[in-house]
Amino acid sequence: MKKLLFLSNSSKTTDEQYNYIGEEKLTNFSIPIVTVCEEIGIHVTIGLNRKYAPQMTCEYPVDFYNAEIYRNPFNLKEVWRAYKNACNELKKGDYIGIHCNTPIGGLVGRLAGKRCGISKVIYTAHGFHFYKGAPLLNWLLYYPVEKWLAHYTDALITINQEDYVLAKRKMKLRNGGKVYYVPGVGVDNRKFSRAAIDKADKRRELGIPEDAVLLLSVGELNNNKNHETVIRAIADMNVYYIIAGQGALQQHLENLIETQNLQNRVKLLGFRTDVKELYEAADIFVFPSFREGLSLSVMEAMASGLPCVASKIRGNTDLLANGEGGFLCDPQNASEFAEKLNLLAANAALREKMGRTNQITIQKFSTETVIKEMQSIYAAELLAK
Repeated sequence: MKKLLFLSNSSKTTDEQYNYIGEEKLTNFSIPIVTVCEEIGIHVTIGLNRKYAPQMTCEYPVDFYNAEIYRNPFNLKEVWRAYKNACNELKKGDYIGIHCNTPIGGLVGRLAGKRCGISKVIYTAHGFHFYKGAPLLNWLLYYPVEKWLAHYTDALITINQEDYVLAKRKMKLRNGGKVYYVPGVGVDNRKFSRAAIDKADKRRELGIPEDAVLLLSVGELNNNKNHETVIRAIADMNVYYIIAGQGALQQHLENLIETQNLQNRVKLLGFRTDVKELYEAADIFVFPSFREGLSLSVMEAMASGLPCVASKIRGNTDLLANGEGGFLCDPQNASEFAEKLNLLAANAALREKMGRTNQITIQKFSTETVIKEMQSIYAAELLAK
């Protein structure tokens, strides 16, 4: 059977939690790929950062190998090891293509594809690190590398309009390859449509008053996610704020919460397996990131019927029209976030209206839509004679 190698990269911190033989759950952006390949008769091998990858089992008919692809592009030893692992896997034969994702996965996959003579190399950019307003260093480091790697790429998939336009203008692909736009990795709208949970019970569990206006953010506690702006914005507001996520800035944010005297109204929840229930317990979703490709958490919040107050950045502008499903703000302007959050906190009817708008808008970003787009791309790139 023809085979496809699917590559991404992941965090060492996350990897260390799952170094065991057991069942593997696929990521959101790999599920449409596996689904499409199963339909067209291509077997998928997925690179994992797992010592026991060959023994992993999965609910989907896929194989695994130990890719050892991590996020740090400057650890040349790790990049070299990941490259060798990919080449060794490809040498087993029958691979007709590689689909690689993220900067390091994209680097390793495209170089391995060139080395092993793979005829079709597909790369999905989940948000270029160079973009309008990006630091000059990002352009100096990442842009030349992407331009170079484009010569080893047969199809480039972008997930937001800004990246699509840039790639069409600036990236020269191998053999006249094509740049595609796919609306993200897909969101399961049925899963996140509002269901019957006991909102009061969930709020009691979280220590949130039943009648409070509750803000929610979902994302790592790091500089890019920019939770600090929201914490500062709500210092003088009568709202509660919960953040689902973990990360290096935990202590810094806890200190800021204490400094702002918000210990009783802001809660860092850490890693959560009940995010769907958190969306349903909340009134407003807040997303102040500095950089995104196309945020899955914003899409999930929209599917859950929440109004969103988000940063005015690439990706978010694809999802939200300012003033319709929420508001778009300067990510560095806490006062602007405070103004829009105050407006929504005081107006339940507006929250409901914007939430309904988001549930309609998000339909075009559904998993079903992404699968159809990938079916078309794979038919053109992998099955065409």
